[in-house]
Amino acid sequence: MKRFGFLIGVLVALSLLTAPQAFAAKREKFGVDQRHEEVKKELRKIKTSDKKIRWKMIMPWSKGLLFYDIAQHFADSVKLASGGRFDIKLFSAGELVGASETFDAVSKGSVQMAHSSPLYWKGKNEAFVAYASVPFGLDAEGYNIWMYERGGLEKLQALYKPYGIYALPAGQTGQEMGLFSNKKPTKMADFKGMRIRTPGWYMDIMNGLGASVSPLPGGEVYLALERGVIDAAEYSTPAINYPMGFDDITKYVIEPGVHQPGFQCDLMINQKAWDSLPADLQWIVKIAAHETQAWSNSWIENLNIQAINKFKEKIEFVTMDKETRIEFAKTTKAYLEKIKKKYPDVKEALDSQEAFKKDFSEWRQQRSGVAPWPIDDYIAGKHDQ
Repeated sequence: MKRFGFLIGVLVALSLLTAPQAFAAKREKFGVDQRHEEVKKELRKIKTSDKKIRWKMIMPWSKGLLFYDIAQHFADSVKLASGGRFDIKLFSAGELVGASETFDAVSKGSVQMAHSSPLYWKGKNEAFVAYASVPFGLDAEGYNIWMYERGGLEKLQALYKPYGIYALPAGQTGQEMGLFSNKKPTKMADFKGMRIRTPGWYMDIMNGLGASVSPLPGGEVYLALERGVIDAAEYSTPAINYPMGFDDITKYVIEPGVHQPGFQCDLMINQKAWDSLPADLQWIVKIAAHETQAWSNSWIENLNIQAINKFKEKIEFVTMDKETRIEFAKTTKAYLEKIKKKYPDVKEALDSQEAFKKDFSEWRQQRSGVAPWPIDDYIAGKHDQ
């Protein structure tokens, strides 16, 4: 009987394995890995050499920030995958060039590469902001799909091309916290007259609401809050914010972080330096960047678990009500429509993102209602994210 039961089990297992194949034969294969054919061609020209390559990587981050660790992770991955042939040395903000000089240093070829975020290059082209952080825009999942599967990466690379820069996504830190403050703004009118630190398009939106906004560098935010130069500030995720100590000098944090549902970092590589790399090392850089993109998000989100609980020991989390969030969204839409008319590159990026969101909305709707809360919370009626 045991042997009979075993044979039945084998037959069932085989039927499960073969059933999908029989079903799939009724239709064409759904989905193709486009890279597969490319790899076949690439392998013909790849010749591994023993030549050692040494590059410098600059960044607008200071060494104490987790962004620096993300850059280091990428450099370590390249070194490991190349067997030590390709070594990238990191330089934090100010060590070789100032934070604001990062873009030009890579563009001119003063250094081979940088780890940064497109958000900071608004002054070069307004559209760079769309590839990093859009208020009420893409979250981490959205950026990953849009960048890799919906043409976002190709658009980003085209944006950098006139400056002699080749770019790759390399760090997604997810949704950011809201504003740290000793004031308690929860309605649209409450922000009028407030002095706020935030960069990008949220800066313009808040200025439009009557606030006075400055995109202070991260290293200046604490002192500005402490001395009352500004009334409120946002910087990043819980894990990145916690070491900055904002909870020592503020009472509240105004949530949610509608200004940055997702924050995207990238690699900027001087085009001539990129072209000089052997093909195998170019592939190592691409794969290491993609691995860093995936790793960084899970790493940061896990650290956020600890950081948010530490913040709750000292500050009060204040949530803007639904009506206020809707008004913020309306104000944001009006602002984005205005800059889309002014800047064709912005329109191209945002229209592409919005088209993706619309396409994705049906699946998002159908999969809703099963947010992974603790099961007792779910039983008690907490279903949506």
